Amino acid sequence: MAAGIDHYQFGPFRLDPVGGILYHQAEPTMLGRRGVALLRRLLETAGVPVPKDALVEAGWGGLAVADNNLTVQVAALRRVLASTTDGESWIETLPRRGYRYVGPAVVVRDVSVRAASAPTLPEKPSVAVLPFSNLSDEPGQEYFCDGMVDDIITGLARINWLFVIARNSTFTYKGRAVDVKQVGRELGVRFVLEGSVRKVGRHVRVTGQMIDTSTGAHVWAAHYDRSSDDIFALQDEMANAVVGAIAPSLRKAEIDRVKRKRPDSLDAYDLVLRAQLDVDSGMPEQVTRALTLLERAIDLDPSYALAHGNAAMCHHCLFLRTGLQEVNRVASIRHARAAMLHGQDDAAALTLAGFSIGMDGHDRIAAFTALEAALDISPSSALTYILGSVMLGWGGEAERAIEWSERGMRLSPFDSWAFAAFDAQAMSHLLRGRYDEACHAAYKSVQANPAHSITYVQLTAALAKLGRSDEARAAAARVLELQPAFRYSRQFAGVNCAPALAEIMGEALRGAGLPE
Repeated sequence: MAAGIDHYQFGPFRLDPVGGILYHQAEPTMLGRRGVALLRRLLETAGVPVPKDALVEAGWGGLAVADNNLTVQVAALRRVLASTTDGESWIETLPRRGYRYVGPAVVVRDVSVRAASAPTLPEKPSVAVLPFSNLSDEPGQEYFCDGMVDDIITGLARINWLFVIARNSTFTYKGRAVDVKQVGRELGVRFVLEGSVRKVGRHVRVTGQMIDTSTGAHVWAAHYDRSSDDIFALQDEMANAVVGAIAPSLRKAEIDRVKRKRPDSLDAYDLVLRAQLDVDSGMPEQVTRALTLLERAIDLDPSYALAHGNAAMCHHCLFLRTGLQEVNRVASIRHARAAMLHGQDDAAALTLAGFSIGMDGHDRIAAFTALEAALDISPSSALTYILGSVMLGWGGEAERAIEWSERGMRLSPFDSWAFAAFDAQAMSHLLRGRYDEACHAAYKSVQANPAHSITYVQLTAALAKLGRSDEARAAAARVLELQPAFRYSRQFAGVNCAPALAEIMGEALRGAGLPE
């Protein structure tokens, strides 16, 4: 997750207002939406009286409510703060006026989600490709620059003996001045590739340099001047140069491995690049917008496997999050089959296709055949492991789900899909009766993606199993805020949930007040 998330630190507490989580040291507590809004409002003006009307506006959005509603919410906050000495007195009542926070000093911090401890270097050579700087006159060319880096990473990831960090983690450094030694420590890699792209009309100039993160020394540097018509050849040439710099004795077979089938149409390639951010959002409005671009790409190049794979993911999102409509399920499977047919050399297309076949087609054997093929092509494909862990989790294969999720997170420590890996861990620990571990993983999932309803489903179940009823109900309320039509029986049917997991989770969700 990128930087830019305000957390409020006061005494031993830290409030994450987006996730709705109050931490006491490292121990999280789920607060209700109104409790979060009231506490945040008080902390923002620490030491200054906050009128009742202002608090009602913050917690209820201007609705007319009785005074006792505010009193009840403040009393609940005091009970939570009472877990530390004198904490209950940190919210002061000002009779007939309002309330005031009078506790320890409040520090507002910009928080990035980073690994709790630095990963160890893998045994094989390791590399991370950072986002290239866009030196073009048009800011709109940013997507072209990002797409080029993405393709270089894809080419490198096809080398069996090379450990390559996924783009979802390296792109968390986008737009930031970075110390490559620090990047190496945070990602657990020996080499970092950085560069720049300048595109003027149909002319492209690309520079690149690779640095040894243990010493800061430059290992390789080059610049390329090409026509944009030659962009795929340029991407392969840079990937091969990086591999050659890491291992000068590289065999020709491994050089050939970097090369792969590309779309016949550059315009189709361009459309898929433009759609990618909306596809990755997993939100119905955005994926609907992405589908417009993907359908145009498929019209231009009907055999473009990655366009089909992304379209399958869009329809998967619409199927699960807009009412399990059969038209979306059928479209997801249709595009997945097309991606598998045309993408036998494309790990990303096979991964997306396998996920849709497994989740929407309920054919996990075919799904994992596609995922294993993807890993044969690209052993460093973090997304393959992460999406595979989700299928394994819902399928009740708890230990294997945890193993796959951990492997995916090592390949991409800051992945935008990290919430899915943590979801897989949460439901797997829940199934095995490890409720503390399930709760810990679910809180990580919420922190990674507080806008996704299923993260709160996992948290609701874990909290309910731990007997933390108030927090479970607060998490359940958040599920319905994000997805008002959520019904857990329909979710279970949609993902073909293993019966044992459905029984355990269903009982917990029902107890927390979520509708069946």
